[in-house]
Amino acid sequence: MQDQLEGWIQQAKNGDQKSFYLIYHHFKGRVFAVCLRLLADRAQAEDACQEAFVRVWQQLPGFRGDSAFSTWLHTIASRAAVDLFRKNKVSRLNLDVEVPDIAFEHAHADPQLEQAILRLPDQARAVFVLFALEGYLHQEIAGMLDIAEGTSKAQYHRARQLLRGWLDEN
Repeated sequence: MQDQLEGWIQQAKNGDQKSFYLIYHHFKGRVFAVCLRLLADRAQAEDACQEAFVRVWQQLPGFRGDSAFSTWLHTIASRAAVDLFRKNKVSRLNLDVEVPDIAFEHAHADPQLEQAILRLPDQARAVFVLFALEGYLHQEIAGMLDIAEGTSKAQYHRARQLLRGWLDEN
């Protein structure tokens, strides 16, 4: 599969739309899951997912392969979701968000934890996902979300406390 994926990437870098479609089909579930975890809103996650793939298509000729393609794509998806988060200042907490099974296909956590993450306040959720699941540093998160590094750390601590409390109830 890896050889096939590398072939698709090379062909897509040369402008082959069919190969890019195959890449899209291969990664769309993972990209959507990342966006949904950050935004906790299905429609917004779909928008961010679409934006991520537009950016990938535009930036693909510059992909050098210094990191794995999936890592590069994941970074673009995270940034697309964060950009949408910042642009819209997602303010509604949707406790009843329906998370499709595909969102958990490549999840880092169990479904109960995923549902609890979606209940977090917007900024705490974004910081938690970026730090704990995506591996960004607080300094990077601060830059992405336009907050102080200390705020990032405080929001992460708040998210952990809330999650611990909710999961202990169950």
